[in-house]
Amino acid sequence: MDKGTPKRIAYRILTGFDQHYRIFSRVNAGAPERFLAADWAGVQRAQKQRIHIYSQRVSDTVAALMARLDSLTISTELWRTAKGEYSELLQGHPQAELAETFFNSVFSRLFRHRGLDNQHLYIHTSSARRAPFAPHQLCWRFSLGERPREAFRRALGYARLLGAFEEVDSDLTRLCDRLTPLIDRLQVHDVEFLKPVFYRNKGAYLVGRLIGHRGESPLILPIRHGDGGLSLDAVITRQDDCSVIFSFTRAYFMVETDRPALLIRYLRHLMPNKSWAELYSAIGLQKHGKTEFYRDFLHHLNGSSDQFVIAPGIKGMVMSVFTLPSYDVVFKLIKDSFAPPKESNKAEVREKYNLVKEHDRVGRMADTQEFSNFAFPRHRFSPTLLEELQSCAPSEVELDGDRIIIRHLYIERRMTPLNIYLDGADDLHVHRAIGEYGNAIKQLAAANIFPGDMLFKNFGVTRHGRVVFYDYDEIDYMTDCNFREIPPPRYPEDELAAEPWYSVGPKDIFPEEFGRFLLGRPEIRKSFMAQHRDLLRAEYWQGLQSQIRDGIYPDIRPYRPECRL
Repeated sequence: MDKGTPKRIAYRILTGFDQHYRIFSRVNAGAPERFLAADWAGVQRAQKQRIHIYSQRVSDTVAALMARLDSLTISTELWRTAKGEYSELLQGHPQAELAETFFNSVFSRLFRHRGLDNQHLYIHTSSARRAPFAPHQLCWRFSLGERPREAFRRALGYARLLGAFEEVDSDLTRLCDRLTPLIDRLQVHDVEFLKPVFYRNKGAYLVGRLIGHRGESPLILPIRHGDGGLSLDAVITRQDDCSVIFSFTRAYFMVETDRPALLIRYLRHLMPNKSWAELYSAIGLQKHGKTEFYRDFLHHLNGSSDQFVIAPGIKGMVMSVFTLPSYDVVFKLIKDSFAPPKESNKAEVREKYNLVKEHDRVGRMADTQEFSNFAFPRHRFSPTLLEELQSCAPSEVELDGDRIIIRHLYIERRMTPLNIYLDGADDLHVHRAIGEYGNAIKQLAAANIFPGDMLFKNFGVTRHGRVVFYDYDEIDYMTDCNFREIPPPRYPEDELAAEPWYSVGPKDIFPEEFGRFLLGRPEIRKSFMAQHRDLLRAEYWQGLQSQIRDGIYPDIRPYRPECRL
């Protein structure tokens, strides 16, 4: 039937993608106005809106195709030809790699993740190679010469931010004073910035590099609001600090680009340790980030031979977690049933993980990638792991010949569980880790997230030494919690009774009890009480709730205090 020809199918899917990217870009285009107006509530709304755009456009495209197709069957010839036609349409398309992922999403939605192979899908990209490193197509370049201040002033002007600064001359003086040793050491002659400005939460970021006769350095200039206007808040020149800014634990950037592959290639030049998947996700293209991850995963499987095993650490009551020792992620699936005292169900746990996807993660919650019907080679599973998964989550595990298929799976970056880290740490590293642990809890709370289960096993330590929360089945909004002090006992016998002498509601939380579960080791208690004693007082939590209800958004910077100007 003509309306279901491969060419028409291909054209309709590409039309759906182009509509998606126009709307996606329109949301990004509003970021400068929201930033300049300090419309932080609007920033939060736009982040959530942008996440939902993709799924809606896929649904619309699927509905349009269902009206055209005579029957929903996987015709190898039809879809193989449609994919070929689609590839022809993508020749020269500025977002070709993203459009391939959109094709995959539409096909998977139509056929409920059946027939997932390279005949029907872009398991491997049709693009011959990565986009070239082409700064001349993306950047403004300014000669430092004898007047570096003027070069940076021009950069702020090109970014259309100069007129909103409070004291730009003072800011530029501090910036040049900070950069002078590096400029001298590298014999820097030019500074280069990407034309698009990166926006996230309460900050704008100029991203580029210093270019010298003796080398180059990444350069990120965070810009924030002060009392009377904008100011340069920090200067970032270390790769590790750049990596933290683009971390998997933070909300996605808003940035305008019609050639994302070129932009990502430039970012990878600045941060070579970052994966393609993580960088695509960092600018809000998390669906293609999943595609990049999957391709890298298949490549790693082909070049390795170790087996998947149960992840180290204390087993969770809600999730079963496994890993491949040679690969830096963990795979998590929800168990079929939860042991007491857990009272939630699978649907509620999935809602919690979706909440994290949409919420500001403030650098303290790991991003998760959600997959359906993820296939693993059966021979790579250890017998112990397979037995564990079939025992804990039989409804999620399907044995299909030489494959093991997990019907619903979450994938996160692997970190060292905090409890394991503390067991092997000396006093200095214990003190630093406990400081980071308390900071993580405080920053989450300021962003309206109560972790729920604050045991050390639910937090991880990143390669940068940051402590990150990663177990979401008990999180709640701070504003939904009722923080209370334990009332004094009525009689001496009350303290010896098996049951509390006071009523406890389902949302009641008693912070003074935290120490009983967390601070058993003397060195941990000493460190915690020195740095975060306030977390044990209901008054502290109630004060944060008041700020949140008053619309006061946290001012959490994604860089070290030493980087600030």
